[in-house]
Amino acid sequence: MKNVVALIATAALAAHGASAHYIFQALAKGTAKGVPYEYVRRNTNYNSPVTGSYTPSSPFVLEENGSYNDSDLSSPDLRCNVGGAHGGNTSTLELNAGDPFTFTLDTAVYHQGPVSLYMSKAPGAAADYDGSGDWFKINDWAPVFNGGQATWTMKDTYSYTVPKCIPSGEYLLRIQSLAIHNPGATPQWYVGCGQIKVSGGGSASPKPTVKIPGAFKATDPGYTANIYNNFHSYTVPGPSVFTC
Repeated sequence: MKNVVALIATAALAAHGASAHYIFQALAKGTAKGVPYEYVRRNTNYNSPVTGSYTPSSPFVLEENGSYNDSDLSSPDLRCNVGGAHGGNTSTLELNAGDPFTFTLDTAVYHQGPVSLYMSKAPGAAADYDGSGDWFKINDWAPVFNGGQATWTMKDTYSYTVPKCIPSGEYLLRIQSLAIHNPGATPQWYVGCGQIKVSGGGSASPKPTVKIPGAFKATDPGYTANIYNNFHSYTVPGPSVFTC
């Protein structure tokens, strides 16, 4: 009987994981909640996450050249979500270097996992940029460990500031929630890209930089972590955070 109950619970959890979604849909200056899709690119997969492939039996494929390939983790959709390669009718938010900004979701994040912010400087207008250039990370909301317990930052708004030292220009401002709530199953990527124009910037060259896709591997400890068993530390996938 216990096994039957366990199977029912597992099936319910899987169904919930398949239908449970949230969307980063608004970006605004300061702590305002903003207008949905005014400055955030609208994705075309509605509220479905971008799924990176990982299964315990076959997490990756060994290529002839000796490298590992993970087809979903090599998808350009990881940049700005499905359908988010270009700005379309998305406006560009004007911010000064050092200004605060806020991303707002349709509903609060409720899957455990880190939330991260990335930026990529457009060669011209942000609306025309597909995000194929260099990205740098400006913040991680990682778990806080206290008394043997991990606490994740799961909210309906995420606020931060534009780094004061980055060059002026137009950027893609990317936020991602990596949902790792089902250990052994495929992690889910909830991603949104805002378009911003930064004025009054500095002359720093943000480092380290990465390409997306390419910054995340199926072998990253933070990608495959079991958050329910012997979970005492965590390394957020991707590069280290750039600070001025």
